[in-house]
Amino acid sequence: MFIWNASLLVIIVRTSIVYFVFLIGLRLLGARPLGQSTVVELALLLLISNSVQNAMVGTDTSITGGIIAAVTLLLLNAGIAWLSENSPVIRRLTSGEPVPLAQNGKIIIQNCARCLIETEMLDAAAREHGLPDHRAVKSAVLEIDGSISVIGNDSAVISISSSTIDSHRHHRRIRGRPRR
Repeated sequence: MFIWNASLLVIIVRTSIVYFVFLIGLRLLGARPLGQSTVVELALLLLISNSVQNAMVGTDTSITGGIIAAVTLLLLNAGIAWLSENSPVIRRLTSGEPVPLAQNGKIIIQNCARCLIETEMLDAAAREHGLPDHRAVKSAVLEIDGSISVIGNDSAVISISSSTIDSHRHHRRIRGRPRR
């Protein structure tokens, strides 16, 4: 049976605080999109979620307390998504902005370092579309969804998905033989 009391309001407040601190922490640390995350980063997210559970619900181990925390997280997430859709400022704060990685064949090293994009990954993105390396790239941009858009010197726009970026993160690719 559902009984509303002050401890449930405390769960809502505590869950909200944890949510916003976690969101701010991820933005400040420059967390990559999920498609680009490594196993270590996934493990970190799982461990953080386990460690903040008690901070959200305290000693309340009831189903009601858990449901209140979960619904609070879902509502906060929906609210942030709605605000992001309707406010360019909030969208920029939560999603970031496209980041130029290379211009006229020259890598913008500080941007690549900030976004954790290695030179080999940028070269691999260029090769995926028939360009020899980053020197043949007129412009390369890390989009907010984690993909890299490439404009070659011949002005053809090319987009590399975040899954392709992730496959090159470990500097290897396993390919089977082509089927005949």
